[in-house]
Amino acid sequence: MTDTTTYLLDQLETADMLVIDDLHAFDFQLDDALLDQADAAAEANEAFASEAVVLSIEAQDGRERKRWQFSYNAVMEAQYLAAEDSWRIGEHHLTCLAAVSSDAED
Repeated sequence: MTDTTTYLLDQLETADMLVIDDLHAFDFQLDDALLDQADAAAEANEAFASEAVVLSIEAQDGRERKRWQFSYNAVMEAQYLAAEDSWRIGEHHLTCLAAVSSDAED
């Protein structure tokens, strides 16, 4: 039996929508330049850490727009909650969702 490590960044790169603190967030961005730096460090077998913002999220809560920003380090330290298939990042609860689509010919 192999034990594979699950990383939030991997799920974020393929997610179409997020749920953060029970709010649906369609508008989220990853800092691709920072991710490229992390990938380059990994390929060179070097450690990488950064307090730079890698994830920005916006959601509408009634009339109020809410914003969250998370550093690379915070995202990499996020705790996976297997029973809920979600993440704990700091004091926030985050779920990654994929869009469902169908082929018009089916």
